[in-house]
Amino acid sequence: MVHLIDASMFVFRAWFALPGSLRAPDGRPINAVYGFTGFLAGFLAEVRPTHLAACFDESLSSSFRNARYPAYKANREEAPDELKAQFALCRRACRALGVVELASKRYEADDLIATLAAKARRARRPVTIVSRDKDLAQLLGPRDVLWDYAEELRYDPRAIRRRFGVRPDQLPDYQGLVGDPVDNIPGVHGIGAKAASALLARFGDLEGVYADLDAVARLKVRGAARLATLLAAQRESAFLSRELATLHDCVPLRVALGDLRWRGVDRRACERLARELGFGERSRARLMALPVARGR
Repeated sequence: MVHLIDASMFVFRAWFALPGSLRAPDGRPINAVYGFTGFLAGFLAEVRPTHLAACFDESLSSSFRNARYPAYKANREEAPDELKAQFALCRRACRALGVVELASKRYEADDLIATLAAKARRARRPVTIVSRDKDLAQLLGPRDVLWDYAEELRYDPRAIRRRFGVRPDQLPDYQGLVGDPVDNIPGVHGIGAKAASALLARFGDLEGVYADLDAVARLKVRGAARLATLLAAQRESAFLSRELATLHDCVPLRVALGDLRWRGVDRRACERLARELGFGERSRARLMALPVARGR
């Protein structure tokens, strides 16, 4: 099993959950790195993964999607400087704990996860994606799981279909129709979740939907004629939205699947980090209780 962690989500979660009064001896805020390191240490102790990676987002505004559609994620605020500084510390915590960490200015963490998942699929290795982000559900194959670790919820492809009314591989088409206000993806205004799932159940994908809008107008659903009109008027938006929602699984990463093997923590690096940031005895003991990589 290959575990792929949507790391930024856990950094933000710690930032909002823990008080900003948590400070290192030199006065730097450490609430995000403290919470993230605790999460990761607990995850390693509980799961004892064989292979894993933590993928981070570097920017809200520098991905290839912003070049394609400048309004993409423009509704979100950039992380404050105090949090940006802690992202670097969180990546350092990953390395101290022996976890491969990845980030890119051009590609989002979701694309890095998609690329690693594709590598695992080619090697016939099942994947568990550790995140609550529905965008990542499109990556799920028959043996894969999306794990909302904080809520202890696991979604396999059947659960995703029950939740959204479409298969995981149809989710980009689904978002092409309904959009995604969280990421500022427009979709087709006026088409909701029920209509989108009905269209994809009947026609398969956006190409199928747009191949015969007359057939859409004849569907035995309420407002079918209006659906066809909305689709015709917003064709460009539908395909652009699907493009934005589709994760790229061919990011040029210099990481092989074997590089993701977890061999244990670097005890000296953990001790340096804990001392520098002023972690308490309980937190240090939690780090030191983890298996140690040979020679570290």
